[in-house]
Amino acid sequence: MKVAILIPTLNAGNSWEMLLDSIEKQDLVVDKKIIIDSGSSDDTTKIALAHGYELLTINKSDFDHGYARQLLAEAAKDCDLLVYLTQDCILSGDQSLKNLLNAFEDESIGIAYGRQLPHIGAKTIETHARLFNYTTQSKVKQLSDKEQLGIKTASCSNSYAAYRKRALDSVGGFPSHTIFAEDVIVGGQLLIKGWKIAYVAEAEVYHSHDYTVKEEFNRYFDIGVFHSTNRWLLDEFGSAGGEGLKYLKSELNYVVKNNPLVLPKMILSIGAKFLGYKLGMMHDKLSPKQRRAYSMHKKYWDKIEKNR
Repeated sequence: MKVAILIPTLNAGNSWEMLLDSIEKQDLVVDKKIIIDSGSSDDTTKIALAHGYELLTINKSDFDHGYARQLLAEAAKDCDLLVYLTQDCILSGDQSLKNLLNAFEDESIGIAYGRQLPHIGAKTIETHARLFNYTTQSKVKQLSDKEQLGIKTASCSNSYAAYRKRALDSVGGFPSHTIFAEDVIVGGQLLIKGWKIAYVAEAEVYHSHDYTVKEEFNRYFDIGVFHSTNRWLLDEFGSAGGEGLKYLKSELNYVVKNNPLVLPKMILSIGAKFLGYKLGMMHDKLSPKQRRAYSMHKKYWDKIEKNR
């Protein structure tokens, strides 16, 4: 099967060449490599071209995660497996990509996503987030798992995931005009159509963020917006159930054991996430100025206003 590596970019920064080097070290032949850039002012595109990538460009004002990824899918229409990476991750070892794509030997798999490890030097709270959400146990999820997993049945990753092109096409590709989590929308649609999602713990990638309390508020505001504008996902799959409480207990234990000095930040982050999510769920009652101020993905609101 033909394989494409597809990456949206914007001022990828110091780790960009490390990502491209980690891809080249993989024990797998890649047939096509494409980036879609939305206006980088650094050497992102120059470095990508030097590494043999094809270049697509869009205006920064036109960018959204689903739209960019769909353009990449269309540019790789002759490939069978589409591997999407974000510019801020680094593949681990030389077998990561092969391990990920081995999942597609099962013809029922529509998406496979890998295990995200915290970057070297990542701080306590973000390290826990990666260890909790990306375990050492691989699994295959199908629609019937929603009774146990709720909305997490459809969870995937837009940082390191591969799509069977035929499966992606069967649901009309990636959606445009969603604030983020286009991967969850596609995942939910594929599960409903009978496809399965594979989590491949042996396919490892370094990817983590050290969010401030304000950034956690902004991120969870966007999660609330996403859920309120895609209610069919909650209707079909339900909520995450007791997963939130389980996460908080795990985070508390991890922080107390490894770095109790960050307890105040953890507590503030919990409050920020709760408030952000609740405001996001009721975003239609807020002013355009408030929505943009509270959001991490501000360009989404610019596009909303532009299209009115």
